[in-house]
Amino acid sequence: MELRQLITFRTVASTLNFSRAAEALNYVPSNITMQIKALEEELGVRLFDRLGKQLVLTASGEHFLTHVQSILEKLDEARSSVHNHDQLTGTITISANEVLCAYRLPAVFQLFRSRHPGVRLIFRSVPNQEIKQTLFDGAADIVFMLDETILSTGLIVEPLLEETFRLFVAPDHPLAKLAVLQPIDFNQEVFLVNEKGCPYRTMFDRSFEKKGIDNLTYLEFQNAEAIKHCAITGMGIAFLPEITVENEVKRGDLIALPWQDPDLHVYTHMAWHKEKWLSPIIESFIEAAREVLAEKENNYDNPLET
Repeated sequence: MELRQLITFRTVASTLNFSRAAEALNYVPSNITMQIKALEEELGVRLFDRLGKQLVLTASGEHFLTHVQSILEKLDEARSSVHNHDQLTGTITISANEVLCAYRLPAVFQLFRSRHPGVRLIFRSVPNQEIKQTLFDGAADIVFMLDETILSTGLIVEPLLEETFRLFVAPDHPLAKLAVLQPIDFNQEVFLVNEKGCPYRTMFDRSFEKKGIDNLTYLEFQNAEAIKHCAITGMGIAFLPEITVENEVKRGDLIALPWQDPDLHVYTHMAWHKEKWLSPIIESFIEAAREVLAEKENNYDNPLET
């Protein structure tokens, strides 16, 4: 069993895609396939199931991954003790949902890469309701979540930036003409929301239930971009974080309705497993995230007007 095979296995387990793993490791895809096959033959178990085009870890693969993560973390720890911290090398895996991936993390990635170009950065987009598990599974080193206050006994969770959720409609929507909205105004309206199980959907349902509004029609989507574009066409009322529609509001494609829930406090959180060793690479990434998102928090003093 070779060290490169363990690194390859961890990368494939993080990306669940041979081609993306090959690109991250600068190998050809056939080399990745060969290494995984050799590792499976040596262990005498299958580490991945190939379900059509989808690659998934087997139970044996998940169990093996926890040990591989521990081995590679110990190796990184050993390397960091003899290398200059200003010349970091290694791999870090980050997970977040599609909203934070598109609107919050690019600036963090850019700052981190400018400081540590020798570090291999792997990003994996994960649905918000599945992100925490990637830390317990060892599939990610650090995750970013968009949610209300998070309490966890197994994770270190750090709120970085408060986000604002609003209701958005096309300019010609009937409710766009009203300066004040009452619960009765939402009767028979169509709401464009995430699927049940998503934290955003839970927030939305709770907010309207508290106001006694229950006669609603929903169109459910898997991502914010679909919700946003359907709202622009006039299909209904979108429930979204302000960061996703800043450009559309500036262009006049969408407007924010005069309706807010004062009890709704949502944050961009950064989290990692409390028992994870924070290597210099991870510590540097955490610091970069704090710098970028703290700066946004300080500069974000012009909320969208209603």
